[in-house]
Amino acid sequence: MGSFSIWHWLIVLIIVMLVFGTKKLRNIGSDLGGAVRGFKEGMKEGGSDAPAGGAHSADSKVIEGEIKEKSKSA
Repeated sequence: MGSFSIWHWLIVLIIVMLVFGTKKLRNIGSDLGGAVRGFKEGMKEGGSDAPAGGAHSADSKVIEGEIKEKSKSA
């Protein structure tokens, strides 16, 4: 099985355009672009807030405990 030819991709594109319509495809593209842009901005902002020492800094504390199940007292 080889790769698809240009004619196969054109037929798939035409079927997708008939099913979804150009307006809906344009809206999906702009929503996806906005989500990617927001993700990139979040990564830039999140990177500056991270501690310099990596995931654990000298001020971090580990709290250990045990979870016990509550008994039903009805």
